[in-house]
Amino acid sequence: MLCCSITCYIIRLFILHWDTPLVKANNRTVSFILLVSILLSFLCVFLFLGHPVDITCKMRQISFGIFFSVAVSSVLAKTIMVCIAFKATRPGSSWRKLLEVRVSYYVVVICSFIQLMICVIWLSVSPPYQEFDHHSYPGKIIIQCNEGSDIWFYSMLGYLGFLAAVSLVLAFMVRTLPDSFNEAKYITFSMLVFCSVWISMIPAYLSTRGKNMVAVEIFAILSSSAGILACIFFPKCYILIMKPELNSRNQLVKR
Repeated sequence: MLCCSITCYIIRLFILHWDTPLVKANNRTVSFILLVSILLSFLCVFLFLGHPVDITCKMRQISFGIFFSVAVSSVLAKTIMVCIAFKATRPGSSWRKLLEVRVSYYVVVICSFIQLMICVIWLSVSPPYQEFDHHSYPGKIIIQCNEGSDIWFYSMLGYLGFLAAVSLVLAFMVRTLPDSFNEAKYITFSMLVFCSVWISMIPAYLSTRGKNMVAVEIFAILSSSAGILACIFFPKCYILIMKPELNSRNQLVKR
């Protein structure tokens, strides 16, 4: 709830400063989509809590996969737009045409749609379901969610990892460009946090059972979402709240 409150505050702050140069310069529509998807990622944690039943078993992984794919796709779209923006500054560059095509929206829609199709096929072929585990601990019955098809579950996670890796590589390549409108270095840090959390989560997830396994995934969702939120948006919030004099076109161009 604390993470959701912070995200809602940042959304409100961005709406209040919607027409300011700083918000405009960093692709404000994609930033808003990213904030909303992070908020939904925090909220989907509640589906992991409590007594598991068939409907929550299906909804929790699917909602997590879709919301996170929208978030990481938005980060990828912002990274691609940074690359295009600096390519387009060259005289006579053909990259200028891509700035008019709204490439970032296509990236978010297409990348999210692929994850949606993965989740739909997963639900159609072998959806998650409630399971009674009699074997892990003698004398105890663990009520948990079975992911159904492990292939589609790891396909969903692998696709998220692929999007994050592409964003990380692109952002790392353009991180040293002039800093006026370049948020690539913040994207690099956010994707480093994201990849580090999920790479360390997988062995921990596979070696636990029951509520401990759920706790590991909840921690991964919260920490990776908070990492993206902090790395990308906290520097902007600092300027909007503490240094409003820097939120002008002249100041941004000088920087």
